[in-house]
Amino acid sequence: MNSAICTVFEGHYHYGVAALSNSLYKKGFRGNIYVGYRGALPNWVMNGKRETIGKWKDAITLTPVEGIQLLFLPIVTNYNMANYKPDFMLELWEGPAKYEEALFYFDPDIVVNDSWSCFEQWVNCGIALCEDVNSPLQEFHPRREGWRNYYKKHNIDLEFKNQIYVNAGFVGLLKKNISFLNLWIQFQEVMGPAIGGLENSIFLNQTHNSTVLKLEGFQIFDKPDQDALNATIESYDGTISYMGKDGMGFVLGDATMFHALGSPKPWKTNQFLRAFNGRTPRIVDLAYWKNTSYPILAHSKNEISKKKIAIKICKLIGRFYKV
Repeated sequence: MNSAICTVFEGHYHYGVAALSNSLYKKGFRGNIYVGYRGALPNWVMNGKRETIGKWKDAITLTPVEGIQLLFLPIVTNYNMANYKPDFMLELWEGPAKYEEALFYFDPDIVVNDSWSCFEQWVNCGIALCEDVNSPLQEFHPRREGWRNYYKKHNIDLEFKNQIYVNAGFVGLLKKNISFLNLWIQFQEVMGPAIGGLENSIFLNQTHNSTVLKLEGFQIFDKPDQDALNATIESYDGTISYMGKDGMGFVLGDATMFHALGSPKPWKTNQFLRAFNGRTPRIVDLAYWKNTSYPILAHSKNEISKKKIAIKICKLIGRFYKV
C-alpha cells in the first residue's frame, strides 16, 4: 500500500516531529512525511533542499536516511494549527500526495510503538481513530446533546453511534473515504462562531492555555478540533475503526502509540523536579527519548545521554519516594 504521513507544528514541537519520524522509520514506515509548519524552522531542518512542492513555493525536503523523506510545507492561515488538520490533509490529497492510497495524521507529541504493518491493516478496517482519555460520553451526555442542538440549528442532524469519545491526535483513512475529511472541515467551519473563530483553541503559544469563547453552562466545544471530530462521526455514514485507550498508551499494557498529553512535553520535562515532587518518569518520556537518536538528531548526543541517565536515576528514586 502507498501510504503517507502528515503532521503540523510550530515552535518547540519540532522536537516531537523528529521523534515521531524516527519512531515511524524504526517501525517500518517508508515514504513521505508531510510536515506543515508555521514560524521558524529548527537548525536540523535547514540542510534540506529548498524547492517548490505543489502550491508551496518555499518547501524544504529533508532525506535523513534512504527510505523516508520529510517535506516541510509552510502553512499560511489564521486558524490555530490544531484546527487546520483536516484542511491540511485534504490539501495534500489534492496536491503532492494525490497518488497515495492512505493518509495518516499524527500529532507531533506522539511516537509509534507498533509495527507499521499494523497501521496499514487498521486503516483497511475503516476510519482509524483512538479512544480519548476522557472517554466515554454517554448518549445523552450534555456535551453530545449540546452538539445535536447546535448543529440542528444549522440543518445538520447527528445520530448517536456509541459512547466512545475519540482523540483528535491521530486519524488514518483511505483515499476512497476522503468524504470524511470534507465533513470534518464542514463541522469545524460551522462550529467556528461558537468558539470565537477557528483561530482559537485550547492551545496558545504551544501551551495548554485556552482562547476558546466561553459559553454559559457546559462547554460543548472546549476542545474544538476534537469535539468537531466526534460530532462528525455522528454524521458520517461510513465505518469507523476504533482502538481503545490502549491505542495511545492511556492505560497500562501494550500500546499502539504513545501520546504525550498535557504539559510539559517530554522534551521539556525536568525529571529531577518530578522526582523531588514524588513523581516517577512517565512511559511517554521513556518512549520519546528512545526515539531521539536515529535517523534524525534534533538533540545533541550529550543531551540525549544525560536525559536517559536522568530517567534511570529518577526511576530508582521513585522506588523509595513517590506520591
